[in-house]
Parts: sequence; structure tokens; C-alpha cells
Amino acid sequence: MLGKQGRNSLRLSAVVLKSNSVATPGVVVGAASRRAAPLSTLVPSSSSRKGSVAATSLARPNRWLKSNFATTTQMPGGTPTTITRSEAEADKGKPLFNKILIANRGEIACRVMRTAQALGIKCVAVFSEADRYSMHVKMADEAYLLGPAPSAESYLRTDKILEICRISGAQAVHPGYGFLSENAGFAKALHENGIVFIGPPSSAIVSMGSKSESKDIMLKAGVPCVPGWHPSTSASADSQLPDFLQAEADKIGYPVLIKAVSGGGGKGMKIVDRQDDFKEQLASAKREGMKSFGDDTVLLEKYLSTPRHVEVQVFSDAHGNHVSLFERDCSVQRRHQKIIEEAPAPGLDPVLRERLYEMARKAAEAVEYRGAGTVEFIMDAQDPNKFFFMEMNTRLQVEHPVTEAITGVDLVQWQLEVAAGNPIPLKQNEIKRTGHAFECRIYAENPRNNFLPDTGLLRHVKPPATSSNVRMETGFGTGDEISVFYDPLIAKLIVHGSDRTEALRVLRKALAEYQVVGPQTNIEFLKRLSEHESFIAGDVETGFIPKHFDALFALATEASPSTLAQAGLFVALRELSDATISESSSTGYPWSTTSLAGFRPGQTSSFKRTIELIPSANAAAETTRSAKVEIGAPSASGGFPITVIDFQGTSTSFPSVHPSLSIPNSNSSATRLSTLLNDRLSLVDVISQPQPLGGERLHLFNNSSEAFVGSLDVPPPTWMKVLAEQQAGAAGGGGSAKSPMPSRIVQVFVKEGDKVTQGAPLVTVEAMKTEHVLRAPKDGVVSRVVATVGELVPEGKVLVLFEKESA
Repeated sequence: MLGKQGRNSLRLSAVVLKSNSVATPGVVVGAASRRAAPLSTLVPSSSSRKGSVAATSLARPNRWLKSNFATTTQMPGGTPTTITRSEAEADKGKPLFNKILIANRGEIACRVMRTAQALGIKCVAVFSEADRYSMHVKMADEAYLLGPAPSAESYLRTDKILEICRISGAQAVHPGYGFLSENAGFAKALHENGIVFIGPPSSAIVSMGSKSESKDIMLKAGVPCVPGWHPSTSASADSQLPDFLQAEADKIGYPVLIKAVSGGGGKGMKIVDRQDDFKEQLASAKREGMKSFGDDTVLLEKYLSTPRHVEVQVFSDAHGNHVSLFERDCSVQRRHQKIIEEAPAPGLDPVLRERLYEMARKAAEAVEYRGAGTVEFIMDAQDPNKFFFMEMNTRLQVEHPVTEAITGVDLVQWQLEVAAGNPIPLKQNEIKRTGHAFECRIYAENPRNNFLPDTGLLRHVKPPATSSNVRMETGFGTGDEISVFYDPLIAKLIVHGSDRTEALRVLRKALAEYQVVGPQTNIEFLKRLSEHESFIAGDVETGFIPKHFDALFALATEASPSTLAQAGLFVALRELSDATISESSSTGYPWSTTSLAGFRPGQTSSFKRTIELIPSANAAAETTRSAKVEIGAPSASGGFPITVIDFQGTSTSFPSVHPSLSIPNSNSSATRLSTLLNDRLSLVDVISQPQPLGGERLHLFNNSSEAFVGSLDVPPPTWMKVLAEQQAGAAGGGGSAKSPMPSRIVQVFVKEGDKVTQGAPLVTVEAMKTEHVLRAPKDGVVSRVVATVGELVPEGKVLVLFEKESA
């Protein structure tokens, strides 16, 4: 525990967890008592909100990663591999750290802890007030409060992290990705305080962190770069003024790409198709650059119309060794951010691959790199031999697990070894590739609303079953909150197969098993993406989503009569029962599997219920019409007669439906309804979510072969809707602009009385470090502005009102 002086000097709140609160099994080898790093070990349950960690086993053998010690493990492709580094060699190396601090949150903090703890290293977590009960806090051996939720007041506080290192005795800091991971000042400050930064030297971060300087270095090293303009090209003091940059963009020719020189992750990056849009997009890119990186300097590049994004994983040590670990394709993106990655990249010939690896190693050598890094290239999809250096990420990438899947290497373990001063465990010719892997990023976002992020409580999370071919990386579970203050990444799903076809098959199955209720997610979108014929063929580019928009955003499949019958039956059974789901008995079942609690057939002979069901507002269904489910009195045997009038008005009868209800597991918030419908057994997991005015949303996850997996609404009573409409009145009768998500007001362009034309900017909001401009839906006059710069607003809040048009 902290001493009084330490607590008072920092005014930090510390949570010290028992070192054995997370049981992470591993095999102890050698005198150093190091353990292989099994990423398939325990993941803490988030159902316990306070205190010690409850853990749930993923029950998966360690077939993903090679240990660096004398042991035999199973490679992803199934080939037994003997590790090249012996125990004796391990003992000759420098010892690893006793305790490290992870300066991050979410899944990457959990990911780093699993390897570090398996190696016997104690882990210190840091957290904001919003993350007090997060998974990474529960996993840690110690955890310290940084401050309020905003990143600038918590995860970006270098001074507090340094003080926590001193108080906790952490010898090194792993930055994860994002936040301070590519902050040269942070790395330098750690070094000056005798704390190891588990990453590259600050000089490499400075050089590669500037897209301008990095291009100069790459050109000198013989690495090809994209044509364009960057600040070192001109010594003019006016080189960042809008008029100067506009002139340079005109010379390059449109489309042109504006990039914040210190940017990354799609922040501070704007594509400009027309000269007229340049200055507005420039201003937005500069604002994002300043907010995210503290630097609004930009460069300009010619934008390739059909680019592919291919990157090479590199690793370097302090002994002059530089190796590459093959490539990843990250071409399919939204808002300039990756959502699915794969390794190896499809369709590249061996000669081209070797050229990419050579250029990547040259890049690492040019900056005397150390640790894990990624050299990103952009290439012409029509002619992949035309490739150019884009940037170097001086950290562990979000998508690093796909490289681990095809090589069997634990990159975090390598980071720890190299940071301790040891050489890279394998030589270039010892690094082998096996099979094919994909990673899907599971985001809280609405793909049908331009992938805008969503926030809120995760009411139900059931990831796919893990196996030797399926791996999950997450920092969230049921009961956790997706905050407006941070990136909306919920989890990463990684799959492996012997080839691309098999890996895709595993991916589609895993996505079909994934259940999330709460904020909207991109899971359904990822399913469609993985099933698209062009993606299956490996015909990918960064414009893949807009190119195939119609297929990827087709209207959702309507619920079948069977699904409608099950949804209606769920509501009726709950009404018949004396016990609701929230009042279930200690057995964990809302109703008995053999009979309904409180249900007596003889007492319900007059029972009849009609349930109205409509597609949920976020379902993008083919119709807005309602369906009706008529449920009659049960027979003596307990069978219910059900008639379904579907969305098209077609009637389907199920004469006698015998239901069985259960809870899938002890931690589930779902109810499993089993029914025999016309001699076909159907299983559906149902999660009920209250809606305004007394309505209800039923989230349905089908365990049969039916296509529908979505949600249906039970509308509120008519009298409640009428009352709400009366109370709402005629406010905003002339139209309005509403916040598309929980966000912060950044800029207000209009005032009361302004005349605006359709498409004119009204308000800029920012969520998860990304700006979004709200534009006028039509020509009109502003009647009221209710947005204030700096204000936090919820989704759907009216920000600008327009005058009602006269008749």
C-alpha cells in the first residue's frame, strides 16, 4: 500500500489488487522462472464490479504463440515446432523486469498484462474516473487513479504517470497504442528518470512522428515516397497559410490528401476532391491535428484513386538486428481507419513481397530503430508494383495479432525482451509463416450513419467460442460502459486457417456467434463484408466500402414468421409468469425448463394476447409496417396456438407450440427460448431492453440456420405516444439539426436570424477525437441556436432550429 507521504504528494487514489486475483496459468521453465506467454489464458469477467477479479476460462489450448524457451508448442497451422532458444541461452540474457506500468486502457492494456503476468512480471494499471471498474483495472496487480475522464486530464498526464512509476516501483512502461505511445517527450522523460520505455528511442519517434521529416529520411535511404508537398520543401514562413497550401494543392492536382504531419489513425486527414472545398477541409484537418497531437502542421499528397494499404511488421534491437515479420493488408477502411486486416496480403507475388520487406528493413535501419514497428506502404491496386512509403508507426499496432497468428511469435514478449536489452529471439531466416489470418475490429458504431461512434452500457456481451483457430482480445464485457471520451473499440476477433478460404470460413462462423446488446456495433456489417464476392476474391482497396455500398448496406432481412412467433411468445410467457427475468429464483432460470413458474393451464383458458412487433429504429428493415402475433390459450399439454401476420400481411399458423426457457450460462443476461415450430426445433437467445414510454426492444440471436438476427420493438401503448406528442408540441416545426452522437461542441458557424443554404455548415461536434460537421438539411432561416462551444451533448439533442416555413 502507499505511504502517507506518497499519497499526499500526488493525491492519487490507488487500488491494490491481490497478486493472485487473476489466475494466469503457464509453464515455469529455467532458473529464471519465466513462463511462456499463453494468450489463451484467463480473461477476467466484468460482471463483478468491485473487489477481486472473477475469471472465466476461454478454454483454448495455447496454439497461437511460440515461447522463446525450450518447449514444444503447436503452431496455428497445426505443425509442432521446437523453440530455438534454449533455457541456457535464456539464462544468459539480461533479466526481464519485475514490475511494469501499462500506460493505457481497454483491450491493449489487458493484452500486455496477459503476456507480462505469464512471464512473472507484476503489472501496474492506471485509470481515469470513467474506467474505475474496467477490466484492465481488475486484471492488474496494482491500479492508480490518474484523474477525470478526458484524456488530457488522465491518460495523457506524463507527470502523473512518472510519479506513479516512482511510487509503485515500476521499472518500465509499456505505452500500448494511442495516447502516449508515440510521444517522444514521454519516452525521453522516462529515460531521464531511469525508467525504461518499452518502445523505440525518442529520436526515432521524432523522426517518424513527423510525416515531413520521415519522408526526407526515407528518400535518402532509397525508399520510394508518394509525390506531394511537405514543409521541408519550403522554408517560407507562410507555408502553412491557407492561400499558400491551396496553391500547392492546385499544382499537385485533385484529388489531394491533407495530412497532419504528426497524425495517425485517420486523425487530421482529409481527402479534397474539389478546389472549392480545400480551405474548409484544411481548417478541419488542422483543428484535429492540434487537438489530437498538439501540432496543426500539415502536408499534402497526391491521392491515389484505387490505393491498397499494405504494411510490414518490423522488429529491431539494440544490437543492430532488424527483421521483418511479413506483411498485413489493411486496405478495407472507413473514415481512413482500418476495420479488418489480414496476413498475408492477397494477390502479391513473391518478388514484390521481398521488395516490401527489404524497404521496411531499410526504413528501420535508417532511424536506428528498436522494438516493434510497422512500415506502412500505399500501392496502386491496379499495379501493386507501384508502391510508396506512407508512414512508420513507432509502436505495437492494433492489428499485431494477425502477425502473431501466422508466425507463432508473441510480439509483446519480444518487446519485453528487447526493452530489457536482449537481442531479438529469432533470426530472419528462422521466422516462418503458416496459414492465413484475419482480424476484425469490433466497434461501437453505426455503419449506416457514416460509421459514427456510439456509446453506452454494454447490456449483454457473448463473444464467439474460442479455439485453436479463434482468438479474442477485449477490455470490455457485460456491464461495462463505452465512453464518449475514448476510442469505441470493444474487441478484436482474430481467426486463423490453413489458407485464406478456410480462414474466411472460420471468420464468418465466429461473427455469426457474436452477440452484443447496448451501443450499436459493426458486427452485422463485418458479416456482409466477409461474405462479399469481391472480398472473398481478395479484390481489395481503400475505396472498397463506397465502391460496394449498395451490397454492404442492403436493407436488413425481415424476421421470418418463426422468429416473429418466438418474439411474441417470449412476451406472452413473461406476462403469464409470476416471476419476471429480473425476479428469477436462485436457480438462475426465469422459468423452469419443464414448466412455467406461476403458470397453471387450467387458470388461463381465457388467455388471448396479440403482440404488435415493428422493426427497430436502427434495423434498416425493408418495411416500417408492423407484424402481429396472436397467441391463444394453452392446451392441457401446454402447447400454445400461434398465428403470425407478418410485415407483408401474410398469415402463418403454428397450431401447438411447446416452449422451453433457460438461461444459457450463469453470467448471461439472455433468455434462451426453445420451441418446436412445425416439427423444426428452433433456439433463440432473447435480450429485453426497455424503451421510452413503456416500450420494449427485443434483441434476437438465432441459433438455427435462419438468416434473421436483429431486434424487434414492442411499441408503447397508444395513449403514451399521444401524450408524448402533445407534450412535444410544435417545437422546431421548421426543422432542426441534432447531435448525431454523444459529443462535444467544437464550433458554431451560425447565429439566430442567419439565412443558410442547403449544405452550409452549422455546428462542428467532436467524439472520440474525430470531428463531424452538421450541415443545413435545406435552405432556411435560423430561429434559435442552442449549442455552446465546449458543451457535452447527448445523441439526438437539438442544436439548431429553423423558422417554420410560411404557407
